[in-house]
Amino acid sequence: VKGPQALAFLQKITSNNVAALAPGKIQYTCFPNEDGGIVDDLLVYQYEPEKYMLVVNASNMEKDWNWCVSHNTEGAELENSSDNMAQLAVQGPKAILALQKLTDIDLSAIPYYTFTVGRFAGKENVIISNTGYTGAGGFELYFYPDAAEAIWKAVFEAGEEFGIKPVGLGARDTLRLEMGFCLYGNDLDDKTSPIEAGLGWITKFVEGKEFINRPMLEKQKSEGTTRKLVGFEMIDRGIPRHGYELVNEEGEGIGVVTSGTMSPTRKIGIGMGYVKPEYAKVGTEICIDMRGRKLKAIVVKPPFRK
Repeated sequence: VKGPQALAFLQKITSNNVAALAPGKIQYTCFPNEDGGIVDDLLVYQYEPEKYMLVVNASNMEKDWNWCVSHNTEGAELENSSDNMAQLAVQGPKAILALQKLTDIDLSAIPYYTFTVGRFAGKENVIISNTGYTGAGGFELYFYPDAAEAIWKAVFEAGEEFGIKPVGLGARDTLRLEMGFCLYGNDLDDKTSPIEAGLGWITKFVEGKEFINRPMLEKQKSEGTTRKLVGFEMIDRGIPRHGYELVNEEGEGIGVVTSGTMSPTRKIGIGMGYVKPEYAKVGTEICIDMRGRKLKAIVVKPPFRK
């Protein structure tokens, strides 16, 4: 997103306050829709005051692009550079030790949610970003697709002594859930509002920021919502799954599981789901209907792994 109208466009289309960004900084935010839901959650990178990069969920690429184009009444310069970019998320506490071998840039000098652009693994113009959706620390690398194979090989050679492994979205999903991070398509969708999802902290009602559906979201913030996203841990043995019904002691429906797994570090069932507000308080016992079995759980405040 470029040009003199870039900021005005982003202030309208995203929920967070883009004006608070500075060059090299990154912001987590979402695209609210007109119905109180979320088109997608995303990261906004600021290169300079009139140049930004939006990192959306890959599966929503086309939907998000169409959304931006159709709402660009400000006349900002929009470019879909998805096909010209590849990305690797190198995550975990030892990521910095492996990656530092491949660049002269001091990675320890890049704070969380900050990025720089430079030479990495012999390739120019690599975006090195202290972000990632695992909560385990590490960096995300963005580069031209023709550099992908060389960078992949270099990262795996550099990480060999630390036991680096290639993993996919299944591993990312368990790790992000342990941190209580929302996943679009599970905990967020076109019908869930950022206020219901506990994302009030990325929904900024600052003066002069008239973003899409601000009045309705402002009303939800002041008056409350009919449901809330909560974290819960299993008391009984069992693994909660997306779509399982949440019930009270009497067996009455009170909500639904949106994400669930066996915590790889805690070895207990954990999950998130939307419940009626009266069941959202930390310490409240709820039940999950697992194929007709009513298993007990307790509402907790994420992250599940301290």
